Amino acid sequence: MSERIPVWLDVDTGIDDAQAILAASRLPLDIRGISAVNGNVALAHTYENTRRVCALFRDTYTATHVHGADGLCGAPLPEPLRAPDTTPAWDALWQEAQRFPGELQVVATGPLTNLAIAFSKYPKLPSLLKRILIMGGGAAGGGVHGGNSTPAAEFNFFADPHAAQAVCKCGAPLVLCGLDVTMRAYLTPEEMDVITNCGSAAGRFFGQATAKNLQFHLEKGVPGLCLHDICPVLYLVYPEMFSGEEAGVYVETRGKYTFGKMVTDLWSDFQFPKKNAFVVLDVDRPAFVERVQTLLTSV
Repeated sequence: MSERIPVWLDVDTGIDDAQAILAASRLPLDIRGISAVNGNVALAHTYENTRRVCALFRDTYTATHVHGADGLCGAPLPEPLRAPDTTPAWDALWQEAQRFPGELQVVATGPLTNLAIAFSKYPKLPSLLKRILIMGGGAAGGGVHGGNSTPAAEFNFFADPHAAQAVCKCGAPLVLCGLDVTMRAYLTPEEMDVITNCGSAAGRFFGQATAKNLQFHLEKGVPGLCLHDICPVLYLVYPEMFSGEEAGVYVETRGKYTFGKMVTDLWSDFQFPKKNAFVVLDVDRPAFVERVQTLLTSV
């Protein structure tokens, strides 16, 4: 690929977001900006984690039980290389979208609060975006694919269902990588060792940051570490690695038991008036493992 894809990353940097940022740094992407949102841990941590992960590759609903108190299980990172940018995420995103009208793609791997605020403040913003790629939701009903925060809802959508609904209704083309696919996008302990033992600072960071998270997954019966947030990043460059279908997608914002649930017409007799999203449903895991190992060992 000769031209670099202009992209904006909106993250709640815990363990898998960190790996997604590092992977993105080794892909043919023109990263125009990275914004942080409250999610895996509080915003104070996700923002600082993001800045420190960026330093590594250049040189209020939370999940601390998975990602550790600071979001990265205490894994060491270098000091950030630049002072904090005080521009609000939604304003900075609007500015970049104007610079790249019809070209900028947004990858969102946390709760969609920043995007919803941006669309509320700048109603024309969705029309300037080429596409929004999201890690969130889950198409299949019930079980872990229906939800991990509740029986019905995945974490990112449950953390801010109203924001997720606003993004689903915004009119911009959407690609949704839900739990249906990301639970299959895992690395076994042996596959993780390839990255951990590669001899780089990023490899050492990967090994320490993911140890607790790997144990969490193994105790849940998953064969390895799920790298949920790398999926939409890889889809930007390697869509052939994934499969899915066009569908109508919205988010439940009122139900007592279904609050935050991703609602889709993929398999229903009733169909929404518009197919507003491409829902990713599966991943070529061998290809995923090979690509993730290659990217993360090259940082």
